[in-house]
Amino acid sequence: MSILADVARLAGVSKSTASRALSGRGYVSDETRLRVEEAASELGYVVSSAAASLVTGRTRNVAVVIPYINRWYFAEVLEGIEASLIRGGYDLTLYRLSTDLDLRRRVFDYFLVRKRVDAVISVAIDLSPHEVHLLQALGKPLVGIGGRIEGIPTLSIDDVETARVATEHLLSLGHRRILHIGGDQNEQMDFRVHSQRYTGFTRALRAAGVEAEGAFRSAEFSIEGGYQVGLSVLGDPRRRPTAIFAGCDEIGIGITIAARQLGIAVPQELSIIGIDGHPVAEMLGITTLAQRPGRQGERAVELLLSQLEHADAAPPNEHEVLPTELAVRTSTAAQR
Repeated sequence: MSILADVARLAGVSKSTASRALSGRGYVSDETRLRVEEAASELGYVVSSAAASLVTGRTRNVAVVIPYINRWYFAEVLEGIEASLIRGGYDLTLYRLSTDLDLRRRVFDYFLVRKRVDAVISVAIDLSPHEVHLLQALGKPLVGIGGRIEGIPTLSIDDVETARVATEHLLSLGHRRILHIGGDQNEQMDFRVHSQRYTGFTRALRAAGVEAEGAFRSAEFSIEGGYQVGLSVLGDPRRRPTAIFAGCDEIGIGITIAARQLGIAVPQELSIIGIDGHPVAEMLGITTLAQRPGRQGERAVELLLSQLEHADAAPPNEHEVLPTELAVRTSTAAQR
């Protein structure tokens, strides 16, 4: 195997510069780094991660704790995180947290405190003060996605405002019999996403002088959940709304399928709007508030790498509200 000196010679730099470029330790210009990486690739030189860890004190590995990996939003966030970490020269270790409190305790009290990761990204998990303190005491930078967590930088969309905008879109089209099909209010996700979106919905209705009482049905946050509740709600013409605000695009997709199965024309007889920006929702023409979860993952990595590069600075404690964008498609139309 070629030695580091050969890489440096081929790249036209000193051995110490080649070492910095390949290890990520210390400043090297992007042009020089690229030249060194190309030389290393040509010679088949691979940096020993174990040796680099001994020198730098870093594993170049970031832990991601996440509640789901088989749901679209979380998969998109994870893809954004992974791509950004790879570009930054970091590996990823994934921990899926279930509702099992003992498992969660073991992950935070044992696995994450071992010196196998340099930092942690929490996705849609409201870290407790103990968990934050535990990791910060070990010098592990943290970033959270999904809501505010005291003591660490976090980012999220504004769920209340996003739901309000979605509902106001339906109101602006003349709809007054509007139903919100969203997550179960008694089975909240962390950061109370379900109740925040319900709050935004009711605020918009009340501001427009529309009765909000009884304008909600709970559903599982999935296509199947939207489909099942959609069949139930839309199957009775006497209580059928003219418009539905779905708590997420997947619910909206399920409702759209149910409507088609029942012979209900969208948007002529029923308008549907969701939240997310799911690609299947785009295929079906569902109007949505797009939140770009992949970009959320990328932004979290940016915040994390900044902490790693400025390890001596006090950890930031800021919450960044990310924008959503109304994408009007063919599933919403004026009330006839």
